[in-house]
Amino acid sequence: MILRTLAMLLALLVPTIAGELKARPDLSIKDQQRVITITTPTSSFDQAEAFEARTSGAGTPMAPSGKNSFSQPLQNLDAIERMNFNLGRSIFKKLWVSSPSTTFASDGLGPLYNARSCLRCHLGNGRGRPPNMKTGDARSFLLRLSVPPSTRVEHRAINNKSVSRIVDPIYGGQLQDRAIQGHKPEGQVAVSWTEIPIQLADSSTVSLRKPKWSITDPAYGPIAKKMMMSPRIANPMIGLGLLEAIHPVDIINLSDPEDRNKDGISGRINLVRNKQNGKLQIGRFGWKATEPNLHQQASHAFSGDLGLSTNIAPEPAGDCTPLQQYCSNAPNGVQLRLGNSEVPAKPLDVLVQFTANIASPARRNVSAKQTLEGKSQFYKAGCINCHTPKFVTSRDAARPINRFQLIWPYTDLLLHDMGEGLSDHRPVADARGEEWRTPPLWGSGLTDTVSGHTFFLHDGRARNLEEAILWHGGEAKSSRDLYKKMKLHDRNALLAFLKSL
Repeated sequence: MILRTLAMLLALLVPTIAGELKARPDLSIKDQQRVITITTPTSSFDQAEAFEARTSGAGTPMAPSGKNSFSQPLQNLDAIERMNFNLGRSIFKKLWVSSPSTTFASDGLGPLYNARSCLRCHLGNGRGRPPNMKTGDARSFLLRLSVPPSTRVEHRAINNKSVSRIVDPIYGGQLQDRAIQGHKPEGQVAVSWTEIPIQLADSSTVSLRKPKWSITDPAYGPIAKKMMMSPRIANPMIGLGLLEAIHPVDIINLSDPEDRNKDGISGRINLVRNKQNGKLQIGRFGWKATEPNLHQQASHAFSGDLGLSTNIAPEPAGDCTPLQQYCSNAPNGVQLRLGNSEVPAKPLDVLVQFTANIASPARRNVSAKQTLEGKSQFYKAGCINCHTPKFVTSRDAARPINRFQLIWPYTDLLLHDMGEGLSDHRPVADARGEEWRTPPLWGSGLTDTVSGHTFFLHDGRARNLEEAILWHGGEAKSSRDLYKKMKLHDRNALLAFLKSL
């Protein structure tokens, strides 16, 4: 029955004929046509498009870019919403401590954790980086862990989507490299790099670095040979509420899992379980599109990264497993007068409001000649087949300020095969090892300004945007090869366009 229901749901999600588009139920016929007209990719590159600089629609902050470019609220917040934004920011920055503590509102950290605050993973609300092996600093980076299902119960749980993966029986769902006093960190992340030279058509050479990840100093037993590890850097926090406001039909219309139009692009939806209502929904957040909404994303981050419980992830010991002695019995920060979790419902809601209302900053140099030339090359190379430039958000979006906004995220929120070179060989929910959600490109050009580095891709292996392009494989191989064939002038123009985002 469950498989039949899932098959019926999938049938509803996929257009029955190549090129057939489903109509959005939130729009009138007139508005539907307006949306189609304005979101159709441009074919003219002699000037910037209308409102192209306003990546976040009406809420775009137009102030000059700087270190705090990823920390600005949407500009159309009212006074109450702005107050909640500031309250949520204080929770995002809060340093949590272990229990018991006299700081009742801030205790419950761990026992195992990766960071003491959300901000320490999302530095400046920006992109994370791979670990620095010289200093041992692995903030803003983590290893996801899982094992293949081995029992009938585990296979059933995967098939009915009650879980997205089977966690390692000793080390859980991710490696925690820190622990409170009296407990041992699970281990440390280690990486070695191999340089791979790539020759371009003009005989110039670019070196890519290929990582090999491992765990050193495992504290709770040997690392199982069947353990699957997936390295992840923290994603930028900008524009998340607007991504949540993209109408599901728009994502469905972009999906083409069987490549019926024969363009070589077969974006797939990752159907995941909404743990609040039990329904299957489109995954939008995370490197593998495993989270359907920001509430669930934040709850799982509290649990895995900080060892704090919420209504969705109610275990006070976070990612501790039964085989980690003493961990589950450690004191926790639950205050029953406020509820059954260490992060009660109200603070969690305020935090989610903050994460939903961080604006994507305004574009720079949108009308510059080199930017426009690079935009033309980006389109000609077929990059927009996955990095969809623009959407008009739903009229029924949960947050009124996000409704009917023209936004420019450059993503389709779909899973795409990126080739063996980028595969983590670890399935999660519907995503295979070689599949990754198309990351939004808005804000990419400000990575160095905000985060102090230019590392890209899921594990930060790419040291700059050019390396990120050259790692593309699978469905993106043709676009990568076209980039390799470009003249230096055109490559520089394309990179200038990306840096304007």
